[in-house]
Amino acid sequence: MRLLLAFLLNAGLLAVLVPWLRRQWRWAGSGWWRTVLAVGLGLRVLVGMARNWTPKLDAEFMSGISKQVTAQLWASPSTAVQTLTKAITIMHIGSQSGGYDAVYQNTSNTWILIKLLALLNLASLGAGWLNGLYLSVFAFAGCWLLARALAEALPHTPAAAGVVGFLLWPSVWFWATGISKEAVLLGSGAWLMARVLKGLYGPPESAGQGSAQQRILWWLGTVLLALLHFQMRYFFALPLLGVLGGVALGHWLQRFGFARYRWAQVAVLAAVLGAGVWLAPQFSIAFSINKFTYQVIRVYSFEVAHSVGRPHFEYPVLRPTIESIAAHAPLAAVNTVTRPWLGEAWQPLYIAAALENVALLGLLILAAVGTARGRAGHLPFGLGLGLGIFCVVLAMLIGLTTPNFGSLNRYRSELLPFLLLLLLQNDYAAALLRRVRLGKGTQASGRPAKTSARPVA
Repeated sequence: MRLLLAFLLNAGLLAVLVPWLRRQWRWAGSGWWRTVLAVGLGLRVLVGMARNWTPKLDAEFMSGISKQVTAQLWASPSTAVQTLTKAITIMHIGSQSGGYDAVYQNTSNTWILIKLLALLNLASLGAGWLNGLYLSVFAFAGCWLLARALAEALPHTPAAAGVVGFLLWPSVWFWATGISKEAVLLGSGAWLMARVLKGLYGPPESAGQGSAQQRILWWLGTVLLALLHFQMRYFFALPLLGVLGGVALGHWLQRFGFARYRWAQVAVLAAVLGAGVWLAPQFSIAFSINKFTYQVIRVYSFEVAHSVGRPHFEYPVLRPTIESIAAHAPLAAVNTVTRPWLGEAWQPLYIAAALENVALLGLLILAAVGTARGRAGHLPFGLGLGLGIFCVVLAMLIGLTTPNFGSLNRYRSELLPFLLLLLLQNDYAAALLRRVRLGKGTQASGRPAKTSARPVA
């Protein structure tokens, strides 16, 4: 019975995946997009399968518990449904005579991924490499669709910016792949943004404005992606959801003659984000200021305590107050994109991270020069402003809660694609990308030559 179900589930997956890949291959035409498709998918699949052939550390822990949930699904489906839907779940880890009881809240992103793995086990029969393959393909699909949406909806911007940031940047495809929260987080966030961009700047059918069935399916898919993104790491998801909501409102007002000027778009985005900050605590105490400061200090203290003897940074006078956190936030943002420095640690992983940071600093300087000279590129102002706010907020949160260099490099795999998307917009970066033959002389067969998207005056 289990083998038959696994066969049917994998056959169904292939029945969806193969035609989808065929459509993407046709869209890519005969240019560099086909190379990007093959390389991007190949990197994520190979790395995901290799890292999870025998799951280790977090992947091993989550895979082990997921198998218990899957076994419960087969033994007692009704009990398993309660396990998957209860607000608080207690799982016994280990043998009946020993082990311990693990308590999971329904808001725990670890528990969310364990539940996803438990369902994937029905198709993979618990094979780690196969679960790694499933999640790697999901992460690639979300990133590919966003890179494609940027090229289609915003043809005046460098298409290679999204490709480099989401598909080819080494630390992104290395960390956001396989059995990891980062793979699901980035895949869902990128896919969600792709749908929003096509809805705002693409043809009407992109937003489900066709038949009633298309509208329902579009909204259903968008809401499910937003929920998944939120569940995987809500303090990463909330800034992105708020920014996308503000950009969408500003674009909608602009269509009706409002928010034509940049100051008006700034006001709209500030109003949406401010309303979100005020409304969130009204819905749940989890979003209150006291809870936020407590979580920041708790996570930071835990990371520092477990980083003794390993490369990390510290904030000696950080206190659990909003004033102290705000005072440390700028330094935290800088730490996120600059640490480790070259020579600060000599393990191969840290050397690679330091070299990546040198490249990021170079791109930051290039973007600053381009902006100062009026060569910032052609990204719509509201979208660029929103993504800039998102990157700054995320850099602050990561820098405040992740002082360990190893964890920092992994957690910022959600930040870097969006940051690179912004840094590669300026005319100088676009020329550099063309010089290395990224985005030069290409016109994918499925890409429209023009859209209504244009830079905002």
